Amino acid sequence: MTDQDIEKLVETKLAEAYKNNEHPNKFFITENGRGVVDGGDMYNALLKDVLVVVKEATTEILKEALKK
Repeated sequence: MTDQDIEKLVETKLAEAYKNNEHPNKFFITENGRGVVDGGDMYNALLKDVLVVVKEATTEILKEALKK
């Protein structure tokens, strides 16, 4: 595989993985409606979402690359 093939494969698989997963529409940063900011929960939700997409894409990239 050439560098361009790998770049295209990575881009394609990341896009597919993103489309295949449901993403949070809102991140709640208040607790009990009292304006208490909880950045940790927001960060953890975002991190989990990103890692699911990256894991799925990486798995597909490796499967595809090892076939060739």
